[in-house]
Amino acid sequence: MPKNSKVVKRELDDDVIESVKDLLSNEDSSDDAFKKSELMVDDQEEKDVDVEEGSDVEDERPAWNSKLQYILAQVGFSVGLGNVWRFPYLCQKNGGGAYLVPYLILLLIIGIPLFFLELAVGQRIRRGSIGVWNYISPKLGGIGFASCVVCFFVALYYNVIIGWSLFYFSQSFQHPLPWDQCPLVKNASHTFVEPECEKSSATTYYWYREALNISSSLSESGGLNWKMTICLLAAWVMVCLAMIKGIQSSGKIMYFSSLFPYVVLLCFLIRGLLLNGSVDGIRHMFTPKLEIMLEPKVWREAATQVFFALGLGFGGVIAFSSYNKRDNNCHFDAVLVSFINFFTSVLATLVVFAVLGFKANIINEKCVIQNSEKILKLLKMGNLSQDMIPHHINFSSITAEDYNLVYDIIQKVKEEEFDSLGLKSCQIEDELDKAVQGTGLAFIAFTEAMTHFPASPFWSVMFFLMLVNLGLGSMFGTIEGIITPIVDTFKVRKEILTVICCLVAFFIGLIFVQRSGNYFVTMFDDYSATLPLLIVVILENVAVIRIYGIDKFMEDLKDMLGFSPSQYYYYMWKYVSPFVLSCLLVASIVQMGLSPPGYNAWIEDMAVEEFHSYPTWAMIVCISLMVLAILPVPIVFMVRRCNLIDDSSGSLASVSYKRGRIIKEPVNMEGDNTSLIHGKSPSEVPSPNFSKNIYRKQTGSPTLDTAPNGRYGIGYLMADMPDMPESDL
Repeated sequence: MPKNSKVVKRELDDDVIESVKDLLSNEDSSDDAFKKSELMVDDQEEKDVDVEEGSDVEDERPAWNSKLQYILAQVGFSVGLGNVWRFPYLCQKNGGGAYLVPYLILLLIIGIPLFFLELAVGQRIRRGSIGVWNYISPKLGGIGFASCVVCFFVALYYNVIIGWSLFYFSQSFQHPLPWDQCPLVKNASHTFVEPECEKSSATTYYWYREALNISSSLSESGGLNWKMTICLLAAWVMVCLAMIKGIQSSGKIMYFSSLFPYVVLLCFLIRGLLLNGSVDGIRHMFTPKLEIMLEPKVWREAATQVFFALGLGFGGVIAFSSYNKRDNNCHFDAVLVSFINFFTSVLATLVVFAVLGFKANIINEKCVIQNSEKILKLLKMGNLSQDMIPHHINFSSITAEDYNLVYDIIQKVKEEEFDSLGLKSCQIEDELDKAVQGTGLAFIAFTEAMTHFPASPFWSVMFFLMLVNLGLGSMFGTIEGIITPIVDTFKVRKEILTVICCLVAFFIGLIFVQRSGNYFVTMFDDYSATLPLLIVVILENVAVIRIYGIDKFMEDLKDMLGFSPSQYYYYMWKYVSPFVLSCLLVASIVQMGLSPPGYNAWIEDMAVEEFHSYPTWAMIVCISLMVLAILPVPIVFMVRRCNLIDDSSGSLASVSYKRGRIIKEPVNMEGDNTSLIHGKSPSEVPSPNFSKNIYRKQTGSPTLDTAPNGRYGIGYLMADMPDMPESDL
């Protein structure tokens, strides 16, 4: 364009994205004369076109109210129920304190680098998972759809767990707690303890019979459990109301849902440390077993925990970061959130084993009393001699140490007939070695321990309210991983989509509140996410590093952050992370192949869990879950590869950004003189070369918007000016 030219006005038949303005804003700043020139687009006509196409005037992309709100959202998403009931179990099972070593190593190798990568691409491209990967490579656009499918599968059963927590929360406002004692059964002649409860325990009975009313097998549905159906409905209503306005509504809730669990954990830790036996539990927890640390299984489980703890591959991380400013320091965010997640896991582990140490101490005391009474009976019957009992032993107030001394003496003297005496070794370590995880930890072991707390209803209310908040924080990120990509891609109203998504999920989720619903939760947890997410994250790494180009990506990071990221990330992304992820994928497939597919069924008559293999139809469901989750990747690849969808037909490929929101690129332009660059996927459209001052308003151009969101070379439309060759732009 010649300098000091007149204002150029041009009527366009369809929407115009102001890429020419963006290009002008990036011209050489030394050209003062050029900076005084203007290119104006008739905004009124643009608005008219929008209205004609049935869309409102485009608004700016929503943004976080503050950096704290964003950090709390990412922390709330990454810190979930797994930090409370999965990490302590893995730590205790895989070498105690020694488990922290492989966990930290893998956090540095795959956790932080991949978390940083997802934050960066979301912030750089400012779209949900579908738009991000479609921008990088249309052929890999299926990665985003696969993330959405996995998010939907996980949301289906994850909200059921929130429903369970709501049920226990509602039952905690009574004293004594309803799971404190076994119920009594009355008949015409006498009253007796419920046999199923007597064979197990009060908390176990309450969980399986009162809460779940569980059936004996997966095939026996038993109809809906109305109590859990109501709780599931309440859980979905909470999620829907919190998410209906996007981050404007959920962001405010994050202040409570993300911070409240830390208040509860700290209260539990302080209370737990004041209980008898808590120190024994913590000591047992962090006593390192270095020989276990060398086993490959430990590293595989540590890598899996790192992978899922940070929410990699779900799309929630990308969705949340897409609402950030372009110059946000996402590297700092990645490191901060990753270590907050790690220290939260350690804090939860301290709490869990302090409380379990207290519970083990109580059980150990009962064991000592019961076996001391057996010894007294054996002494009276003459089966044992009084001479073998040390003189300082007083059976009326015997300690665990004194009992174990007597036990060892009897075992040595009566070596041949010792087994027939029926005595047990009462060691607190034996009780602590009974590792529990998941629902067994939260709804059985921990609830049993809380019944022995002073003011137990208060602690029960706090604990289950914490579980509800932990679950909701993760659910917000999971639902955002579904809603944001679809809204960005298909231009639907977020409120309507959120309500429809929650309604559909609730009705599908009714399979989880049948009497056999707990078995379906186990099935979905085992098969719907693990392998598909690993494949998704491997493809994400390949898409950024190989397709987009790691050198170009590092330049983008330098442009966004204002400094060059460490070369450490270059080598992690290019070599180490893909290798480790591939090994983890192979190990997970091998582990899945070696482990017989099945579930633990609760047998009412014997009051025990019994392993059952999946029936044929259930195996088909398991395989279908994995296939459906990853199916979008090859489908989109083949559609793009074979050009089965015409990009100029207003399809998914012709979706573009305008002022931070998506519009369809115009088709069927009238006349050659008004042709636009259209019908191209985002990766095919020329991207302007950004400078660091892209956000600045140009001098003398009051009509230009400052820093419109989503203007990073994503599907730009440019006016084809007849007197201006493309090279001049």
